[in-house]
Amino acid sequence: MILLPLAPLEDGALPGPVLTEIATLYATNHAFFELSGDFPDPGRITVEQVAAALADELAHKGAEVLLARSAGRLVGLAATLSHAGHSSSGDPASEDPDPWIGLLLIDATAHREGYGRAVVALVEDRFRAAGRSGVRLAVLDGNEKALAFWRSQGYDFLRRGADREAGRPCVVLRKAL
Repeated sequence: MILLPLAPLEDGALPGPVLTEIATLYATNHAFFELSGDFPDPGRITVEQVAAALADELAHKGAEVLLARSAGRLVGLAATLSHAGHSSSGDPASEDPDPWIGLLLIDATAHREGYGRAVVALVEDRFRAAGRSGVRLAVLDGNEKALAFWRSQGYDFLRRGADREAGRPCVVLRKAL
């Protein structure tokens, strides 16, 4: 598996064929998007909506969207934030020394095949190589499958909080690297 940063084109737009692949990946995860409320109709996520969501994600200083490919196929995506300090009330907080995993999406048709663990390990390796000592993430309340997954990857409860974008209640987890 390889993990590659999503790179906008010279004009700042995201490449069309890649956007189509990512929109397909998002569409397989309609149960998550029903819970998150990120899209008006989680059963019909459009390329335009995904482009806007990715642009919003990449607008944050230190943000990166990493595409996970296995045998050429897009199997997952991780959105990371390498530094804190842009939110006064939500996560990450300005005093937070750790980078964050803001989103992990794995093709729902390939859940339980090890891709999630592999992507997490690669993301953690990137942060470790950058000299980081820990990584944090937030799991939305009600997302019990995600909470179980992250706990199985060695992430420990840090505190309750609210996500940085919409103020939704969540559990903040941390793993020492």
